[in-house]
Amino acid sequence: MKKMFALFAAFPLILASVAHAGPADEVSPVARARAVEAMKRDFQAKGIAGEDRLVQDGLQAICNRTGNHPPEYMAKQIEADQLATVKFPADGKLMGDWKAGESLAQSGRGMTWSDKAGIPNGGNCYNCHQISPQELSYGTIGPTLKSFGKLRGNSPEIQKYVYSKISNAKAFNACSDMPRFGQSGALTEKQIKDLVALLLDPASPTNK
Repeated sequence: MKKMFALFAAFPLILASVAHAGPADEVSPVARARAVEAMKRDFQAKGIAGEDRLVQDGLQAICNRTGNHPPEYMAKQIEADQLATVKFPADGKLMGDWKAGESLAQSGRGMTWSDKAGIPNGGNCYNCHQISPQELSYGTIGPTLKSFGKLRGNSPEIQKYVYSKISNAKAFNACSDMPRFGQSGALTEKQIKDLVALLLDPASPTNK
């Protein structure tokens, strides 16, 4: 954690060091500032969707400024720091109910201005992944997860990996498109357990 805080504390210097790191740098600081100003001007805070959603943290800023390709040494440090944020369940159990996980994967609700605070969010997993062979509609932004547990098993090590990946995908790919579900609080500990079960439980349709 100390390393992560040190990395973000040195954020201005890091940005300077990657000033010519990727295609994102073709956008001038003035144009970038104008874009941010336009977003703040046009965004209307309503319900649970507040202006805080326009604020990017240090990791997001680094990925944006480098076109999602920060220098390798920086990416490795970011991934290590993000992995350190993953909190495992106190009871030591990483797999929940695959049926609840399937319902969660199907649900895209939550986090919009019309949703009430405290209502559980959906995982919206099928928006990016193929999971169950029976599902006819799915996204292809992320890799297929069909037969994930059948191919990899459900050993303690695999359970820990899957739980960590769902909780904070950036622990394995610094600029991953996958949300930091656990770290951001978008999904609860129980929900993450249920998704782990969906992927790894032999009884899950994912592994049929």
